[in-house]
Amino acid sequence: MVWCARSGAIGCSLTLAAIGAVVVMLSTAFNGADESQHQKIGKRSSSSMDAGPSDSIMALGVPLSGSPEEPIRLDLSGVKEEEEEVQERSQRTRFDKAAPTNVSGLTGTSAYLHCLVHNLGNRSVSWIRQRDLRIMTVGRYTYTTDQRYEVINSPGSKDWILKIKYAQVRDSGTYECQVSTKPVTSYVVRLNVFSAPQAQIIGAPDMHVDMGSTINLTCTIAHSPEPPAFIYWYHNGKVVNYDSPRGGITVVTERGNTTSGYLLIQDARASDNGNYSCVPSNTAATTLRVHVLNGEAPAAMQTNGVRSLLARPSGLLYYPLQVLCFLPLLTLVVGDVLPPIAPRGRGT
Repeated sequence: MVWCARSGAIGCSLTLAAIGAVVVMLSTAFNGADESQHQKIGKRSSSSMDAGPSDSIMALGVPLSGSPEEPIRLDLSGVKEEEEEVQERSQRTRFDKAAPTNVSGLTGTSAYLHCLVHNLGNRSVSWIRQRDLRIMTVGRYTYTTDQRYEVINSPGSKDWILKIKYAQVRDSGTYECQVSTKPVTSYVVRLNVFSAPQAQIIGAPDMHVDMGSTINLTCTIAHSPEPPAFIYWYHNGKVVNYDSPRGGITVVTERGNTTSGYLLIQDARASDNGNYSCVPSNTAATTLRVHVLNGEAPAAMQTNGVRSLLARPSGLLYYPLQVLCFLPLLTLVVGDVLPPIAPRGRGT
């Protein structure tokens, strides 16, 4: 304003007009720039809606790589290789470890060794006995001359079972299930065959007891891989009732390598005569016959380990024969002790 006062009214007016024109020009320029910028943003927004996710990211000005012009190319080759490896592993021939590796059995029974194979394809399964490296079976065919061995595999089944009929203790050992891969893969199974348990009542087949005495029966179970779960006693086909009104009946079981079961019946009476059976849970029954005597002495009865005189051979010739056996010895003894007898003459 000071300058306008010095220049006069005309000069001041011209100056203000010039300044106003410049302001108008600048305002117009800024407004045009804003409109063009809004148009560009609108175009980008519409194009980003039509484009894919990566194009949208680029439209928003966020590049996927260090270069502002080109997006990042994700390298999925590692993921693909891992997927292929997983797929190949799932198709690879392998054994199912759910099959038992330790099998136990008793003599005379059948033993079953299992081998579960996944993705067998056109490969074959063989059973080998490691003790002598003998091939027992190949596929569904039996190669050993021992007819107790056979392989069981139904069509479509993954289980290749080696069956051993009438197993013996000598069949115990390690067996190998082999698959014809390169290299050969195998699954090892251990077989343990134990002698079948045997039950026996001591004193069988007959026991003689005096009336009023105690009947003591002892049943032993030997060659058992584990003690029997229970032992039942039967009298003439009926289970012995320990809580019967008769009373005096006791049962004791001692478990171990050899299990013993005891049946004690006090005050033996005539009704206690008959067959007594010991029936363990893991083997066949065994039987003994009890005879309750009323003052009798049977020929077969043992008394303090000495056989009764009634058990000696009978007959009239028994004692005369004994005398004849000792007669030569008696003659020698008498001849040495007695002096010789001189013959007497007629005239003396």
